[in-house]
Amino acid sequence: MESVAQKIPLEHFIVLSGVLFSIGVFGVLSRRNAVLVLMSVELMLNAVSINLVAFAVYTAPSLFVGIIFAIFVITIAAAEVGLALAVVLRVFRNRGTANIDEINTLKW
Repeated sequence: MESVAQKIPLEHFIVLSGVLFSIGVFGVLSRRNAVLVLMSVELMLNAVSINLVAFAVYTAPSLFVGIIFAIFVITIAAAEVGLALAVVLRVFRNRGTANIDEINTLKW
């Protein structure tokens, strides 16, 4: 039985990951809404997870090291989104906006 490493070249996963990461960076740099920035950060973290799993399958298919790291990345991303969304909602209630440019509450 053939494994995934024999069917699909590694370059396809690298290109997919690069495209997702580039879209995420563009979203972080160009968006003003905090929720859209969080979604862009999630895209970047998903690109990292794809890279971890792809390289793990191609280098050592019998070990689950890349998959375990990807699970850690997903867990950290969920915690990051939960905390950041709570902060954004609190700022929205206090200030009435979720635009990053208009928020100066955390300045000294």
